[in-house]
Amino acid sequence: MAEQQEPFADVVAVEGGFSIPELKWRELLFIGALVPAGDLYLRDPARPLPPFRQSGLFPDGVRFRVERKGRRVVVKRVGDAQGAGA
Repeated sequence: MAEQQEPFADVVAVEGGFSIPELKWRELLFIGALVPAGDLYLRDPARPLPPFRQSGLFPDGVRFRVERKGRRVVVKRVGDAQGAGA
């Protein structure tokens, strides 16, 4: 009875990034799709990422700064994992 998961659609564009519900963010951390890297987060390409209706939200090799805003989490790209952009 395994059904294909519907792509996640509750993504809101904000200046410099996007926001998702805090529960979805916690899911991404729990499954290991995103991992802490100091004060930032990195996508772990070895772990599955749930489908999102909007593609390209979490590309490999990009660092993300995360800030909780109420019941949502704002995600902004900082730069690649090698340190470009800050």
